Amino acid sequence: MQNTGPNRLGVVYLRKTSRLLSGHLWVFSNEIESPLKGYRPGSIVEIRDRKENFLGIGYINPHSLIALRVLTRRKEDINSRFLEKRIKDALSYREKVFTVTSQLKDLDSLRLIYSESDLLPGLIVDKYSDWLVIQSLTAGMDNLLDKVVDILDSLLKPSTIFLKNDSPMRLLEGLQLKCEFLKGKEEPLPVIREGEILLKVDPIRGQKTGAFLDQRENRLSLSRLIKGGRGLDLFCYSGAWGLQLAKNGAHVVMIDSSETALSLARENAMMNSLLERVSFLKADVFDFLSENRKEEYDFIILDPPAFVKSRSKIKEAIKGYRFINSACMKLLKRGGILATSSCSHHISREEFLEILRQSARDTGRHVRIVEIRGQARDHPVLLQVPETEYLKCVILEVF
Repeated sequence: MQNTGPNRLGVVYLRKTSRLLSGHLWVFSNEIESPLKGYRPGSIVEIRDRKENFLGIGYINPHSLIALRVLTRRKEDINSRFLEKRIKDALSYREKVFTVTSQLKDLDSLRLIYSESDLLPGLIVDKYSDWLVIQSLTAGMDNLLDKVVDILDSLLKPSTIFLKNDSPMRLLEGLQLKCEFLKGKEEPLPVIREGEILLKVDPIRGQKTGAFLDQRENRLSLSRLIKGGRGLDLFCYSGAWGLQLAKNGAHVVMIDSSETALSLARENAMMNSLLERVSFLKADVFDFLSENRKEEYDFIILDPPAFVKSRSKIKEAIKGYRFINSACMKLLKRGGILATSSCSHHISREEFLEILRQSARDTGRHVRIVEIRGQARDHPVLLQVPETEYLKCVILEVF
């Protein structure tokens, strides 16, 4: 049933409502009673159960496994006023959880909008200095994007707005991949401050939206533990982890398989006058750890990409996580520190801790937890949507 007017929506009936009634924002195609044919991807619909009870308003995509995403549980128009309220709520949350003395628009870098956690499914907005980098991951958000961009531009007045729609998640929605400037131009690239470190961010060629803001608080926490010594930054990307420690007097070997990443890390080291404390190695981390190494290190940072793209790959991913964590534990001196992470949301915190227990058993060493951490506060977890929690970071002492 198509939209029939500005305030009259097509109605979708559900055969299963338990997920929605528990507070989740997703409805899968097999939970829908109504025929999905005839709906334009991304169109706004009203959601009801078989007894005609109103359950919410969301957008639909008949081509996606997640066929419905809820925008509101009230009867209200999804218009610019609605979107502006949602965006302002997201900004207000960040002003609350970051104790700041300046206005939000003057903050250096943070995630402004995190999809379902900010009740704007499919929308990611990251702020890097005076750049905004936007990702739209769903057909429904694509349809709302012009309004979203206008609101963000009006509220924050950035110099540059870059649309980075290159995520494979768009392919699951039947959407094209594309990147473009909506405002401003490429040069100069943004430079952000993290603690006492300056970092150049490359939203155009870089991974994700250009940087991994979700690990910011974890990097700063580790830097308070490491004062000198020699260690490894594995999967180093732009060097954000290792440079924090180099600033504290440590020597860090940064390893990544991407020459583009190493070039950015080298540039960041130079910008912070830390080249003498950092060395670089282009190598596959698995190959590097597979070699029979004699050298021992005071600390190792292990921040790999997500190994699990689907539940069918969990066993394979667990094997990979166990291997690299075991190898790192073997390379540490007695009392050495391992900061290890998983950003695979298919692996729970409990499962990741069990992987680390198995890795400790593989090495025959004692391992104790210094700290268990997660994603930064600007990547909040919506309790009723467990998929919004993905990052696990554990700081360990190996002895």
